[in-house]
Amino acid sequence: MNGPAPLLTLNNGVRMPALGLGVYQSPRDETVPAVTTAIENGYRLIDTAAAYGNEKEVGEGIARSGIGREDIFVITKLWLTDYGYDSALRAFDTSLTKLGLDHLDLYLLHWPLPSAYDTTVASYKAAEKLLADGRVRAIGVCNHTPEHLTDLMARTDVVPAVNQVELHPYFSQPELRAFDVRHGIVTQSWSPIGGVTRYGGERPDKVKDPLQEPAITGLAERYGKTPAQIILRWQIEHDLCAIPKSVKPHRIAAENIGVFDFSLTPHEVAAIDALDTGARGGPDPDRVGPDTFS
Repeated sequence: MNGPAPLLTLNNGVRMPALGLGVYQSPRDETVPAVTTAIENGYRLIDTAAAYGNEKEVGEGIARSGIGREDIFVITKLWLTDYGYDSALRAFDTSLTKLGLDHLDLYLLHWPLPSAYDTTVASYKAAEKLLADGRVRAIGVCNHTPEHLTDLMARTDVVPAVNQVELHPYFSQPELRAFDVRHGIVTQSWSPIGGVTRYGGERPDKVKDPLQEPAITGLAERYGKTPAQIILRWQIEHDLCAIPKSVKPHRIAAENIGVFDFSLTPHEVAAIDALDTGARGGPDPDRVGPDTFS
């Protein structure tokens, strides 16, 4: 069994593990064993979303793990079709029921809606009420640019605790990370190993997989680690929270969590930083609308 991830302190004092399990696109029948395997092997953060369609299975996996609820940090997200103050509150209740929990550790807005940002603000105000009522321990957003965050913070009372965004060696978002740090927001990385580059987006050269980059494979050989472990350690060195997704037991148990017994030097971190292309693999948050996703 691997040791637990170090903890990051959010801007309201709540502590969140720096690495967790993501379940995006995890089939329902594989989600329960993936969650239980993760918890048995030291994971204490599970990230899901209403849009993933597997909140119920995440809840079952947590219940079967035998680990106390207070020791598991659970995240879910509000989907675009439920944006608006009252509808957000209803959607939260639905998510909580599916998860089988009496509270959440972190509730996130899944995307900004730039074309109707008033509904994003209204949804966040609903999240503020959930926070005030003690139904969630922290609130935040996903996929927000500095411009989105500036607008949101000007119109609401609670600075987001977390901003979950696409972040990997090909798209490392240094300006956004700096903005988040200035405002006390923890940056959380979806697709932290760069999986999104393998199934979407266009790269300016022929290399589409960070796992095959010589700067990363060379470090993997040097440390006796896998390329994925090198990338996850790079995330940790930047004080990010990474949520790699997997349903494969060996990756969950032996690979993704095994990144706390070594460290990278500043020079090695900079070598991975240099891989940044500025090119997204996923959707552009400035262009997301209700019809962006099927």
